[in-house]
Amino acid sequence: MTIAATEAPISADDTHQLKRSISWTGAFWVASGVPALVLFSIGGIAGTTGTIAAAIWAASMFMGFLQSFVYAEIAGLFPNKSGGASIYGAAAWVRYAKPIAPLSVWCNWFAWSPVLSLGCSIAAAYILNAIAPDAASSVRTWTLASGTLGPVSFSLNSAFFIGVALMLLTFAIQHRGILGTASVQKWIGILVIVPLAIVGIVPLITHGVNWSNFSPFVPLAVAYAPEPGAWNIGGWTLVLGGMFIAAWSTYGFETAVCYTSEFKEPKTDTFKAIFFSGLLCIAFFVIVPFTFQSELGLTGMLATPIVDGSGVAAAMAHMVGGGPIVENALVMLMILALLLCIMTAMAGSSRTLYQGSVDGWLPRYLSHVNHHGAPTSAMWTDLCFNLILLAIACADATSFFFILAVSNCGYIIFNFLNLNSGWIHRIDSGHIERPYKAPTIVIALGAIFAFVNAVFMGAGAKVWNPMALWAGMITAALIIPVFFFRHYVQDKGRFPAKMLEDLGVGEGNETPTRKAGMLPYLTLAAGVAVVLIANAVFKL
Repeated sequence: MTIAATEAPISADDTHQLKRSISWTGAFWVASGVPALVLFSIGGIAGTTGTIAAAIWAASMFMGFLQSFVYAEIAGLFPNKSGGASIYGAAAWVRYAKPIAPLSVWCNWFAWSPVLSLGCSIAAAYILNAIAPDAASSVRTWTLASGTLGPVSFSLNSAFFIGVALMLLTFAIQHRGILGTASVQKWIGILVIVPLAIVGIVPLITHGVNWSNFSPFVPLAVAYAPEPGAWNIGGWTLVLGGMFIAAWSTYGFETAVCYTSEFKEPKTDTFKAIFFSGLLCIAFFVIVPFTFQSELGLTGMLATPIVDGSGVAAAMAHMVGGGPIVENALVMLMILALLLCIMTAMAGSSRTLYQGSVDGWLPRYLSHVNHHGAPTSAMWTDLCFNLILLAIACADATSFFFILAVSNCGYIIFNFLNLNSGWIHRIDSGHIERPYKAPTIVIALGAIFAFVNAVFMGAGAKVWNPMALWAGMITAALIIPVFFFRHYVQDKGRFPAKMLEDLGVGEGNETPTRKAGMLPYLTLAAGVAVVLIANAVFKL
């Protein structure tokens, strides 16, 4: 395969670029919004898996932590690139199949971007619960318009308009660039991490551990019903569904490597950012679900406000106690936690679009950067896309989890491609200096986990919606015509020279080194087979 280069400018404004303005601590504080992702699905996972929910969160978190060392290594290969692990992984796959590179970037984007809409819908629900506790009140039931769109509904209700306001606030903060974002998020992060720690630790100190809420250690017989099940095909399907949706939250701290080209010292800052972000997430994704289950028990976790997410903050605040003032203060801090993860998502997903455009995979307009160094065209794209999703997410819990499951299909595809890119980079670019080199056993584990994640997707997506797997695969495929337009129509079949330089290919029409032979192609085929087989074997 020949990869041609072009020196043509790719940005509408080449005078503006992302700026090297932060250290690893800046990325750490931006990624500190990830622990708040536990609020998105803690109720849903409890409702589908029952007494094993806390164990699922812990297992998923430790998988994500081990995977992160693969991402830390490949990120170090590209100190001048922004956009996260999908960009670094795509650089390995482009040698073997051009469309796979943008597929990785696209899947990572549509996995992360819906955090904006989903987070705003949950935050809006918390706010509505606070100002209008009665679910039958006119504020809670009012809607400007509503309807159905295939397997989901949409509603322009009160939650939608509150969510729009929160989304615009996030956009205004992000518009100042990553340095301003990191500065704001540092203080919000402190305000959020402390109450999450309180929620996770104080109830254990004051009430102890109610071990009876962790037994019997079996899946539910049927999702959202209290009867214990067994470790049969149906039970394992629910477990794999829990692991599938937990991955969307627990793996998310890899966003810390989105800012490699904005680090002052990328060779050292990249590893520190993802390592310490991972330690932070281990603490919260293990302790918060454990305490949540210890306090609420199976019956409490199956309550409707917990399953649909709207009552999670109030339940957590009640676990701590202290009266209405303390509880209301904790709920407000949970809203700040959601705002923080929304900011994390916009910062990371917009840079994924930006770098994908710079590298010649996504439309050219996405590479525009303002004078603050913020990728504003990508941010506007994120905003418009999520306004549509917000109307769906605010309709009901079924629509919310459909969006979550479809976006997570993209996330699992991205993880599959990027975990395997670790060994591809080792084979093809073994001569390139690595600021951090993961142990070979970790690279091997990453490849194994790629297929384990494929099982989660094939078996578990149906737990959240029967159409989620197929909708996710169709959404992933939408990038192919977009890439063909950019690459073959706009760029005449030639990649930007800078992208090829980063690959170590050089300039001109040189052929990149491909030492892995047929292994990448066999890996892709095996991945598709694992998803289809898992979907056929595991049934509810």
